[in-house]
Amino acid sequence: MTRVAHLPTGILAAAALLAVPQASVAQGSDDDRRRRGAEVVRSLNNGQPQPALENLRREFPFLADATEAYALGDVWSRPGLEPRARQIATVAAFAALGHGAFMKVHAGYALNLGVTEEELKEVVYLTTVHAGFPRAIQAAGVLSELFAERRRGPAQ
Repeated sequence: MTRVAHLPTGILAAAALLAVPQASVAQGSDDDRRRRGAEVVRSLNNGQPQPALENLRREFPFLADATEAYALGDVWSRPGLEPRARQIATVAAFAALGHGAFMKVHAGYALNLGVTEEELKEVVYLTTVHAGFPRAIQAAGVLSELFAERRRGPAQ
């Protein structure tokens, strides 16, 4: 058995390049990917840009562009799931992982797409099975905060 440590550096570098998916080649130019990503955000956020992404862009433009191009332009723009189903799955994933801030943003998008409060509550109940009660309770708090904000209306 050959040990990786004994392989020449050039071979390791070539192998690493071959192992990395070339999303920009497969999915179009970076500009096309960012454009698709911006369209996804507008479709989820009632025609508006995402404030958190725009804030990120000021200090970390590469990270914002990569998020917009890959996560949104390549993955979110795929045709395999309807936007509503994609949001429910995303809310469930963030709830299970305990990422409340991201969950709140995507739960808001889900509501914008017609997902009901009751459906989002079911996601929280389901979280108890896969991630445990602490994560579900945390997610419930996040949703309660979001629901209260939505009931109050836009900030004055």
